[in-house]
Amino acid sequence: MTVDVHPEELRQRLAAGERLAVLDVREPAEVAEWAFPGALHVPLGQLGDRVGELPTDRPIVVVCHAGVRSAAAAAALARAGWPAENLAGGVLAWLATEPR
Repeated sequence: MTVDVHPEELRQRLAAGERLAVLDVREPAEVAEWAFPGALHVPLGQLGDRVGELPTDRPIVVVCHAGVRSAAAAAALARAGWPAENLAGGVLAWLATEPR
């Protein structure tokens, strides 16, 4: 079962200094429009070949545009034993809830 993290919770965890890895599974053109600060970028289609790049010492929060691809990626990573969580609503939710 994949854990969903809401944008506000992720902001709080990051602000508190929790050691998290953010994995952005969007395509390069999507990342070019807006890059998630500090994220490791691995397009979803390449994730299987690049899991060796993922940290094993901290939770991984997976993000995408709207939360669908990241949910699938987080579920697959969790099934394989990774401590993966999904950013609910993806980048759209993150930007919509950004403090002004």
